Amino acid sequence: MDSKELLKMAVQAADGRRAEDITALKVDAITPMADYFVIMTGGSNRQVQAIANAIIEAAHENGVDIKSVEGKQEAQWVLIDLGDVVVHVFREETRHYYNLEKLWSDAPLVDLGEWVKE
Repeated sequence: MDSKELLKMAVQAADGRRAEDITALKVDAITPMADYFVIMTGGSNRQVQAIANAIIEAAHENGVDIKSVEGKQEAQWVLIDLGDVVVHVFREETRHYYNLEKLWSDAPLVDLGEWVKE
């Protein structure tokens, strides 16, 4: 699975659990860490965990090697490292505090319109 297919898988799994404000940044030109960062918000700790679980489940179903999962128990900021795609699932206040979109503002946004239900 290439990085764009991996991105699509993560976005669709998150959208299926009603993740809010899903944003993807194409970071491959500015960091060797990953090709994409995906940032999203869950409305409660339980929803953050459900979104993370849906992404992890989709990865397992597609034979994707998960490098690490951090923060799932606390559910304020769950980081799921899928290799070429790093997923950040935040509670709203934690997302605003860390403001990754501003930190990585040199990275172009990815149009997710075809993968996310309105």
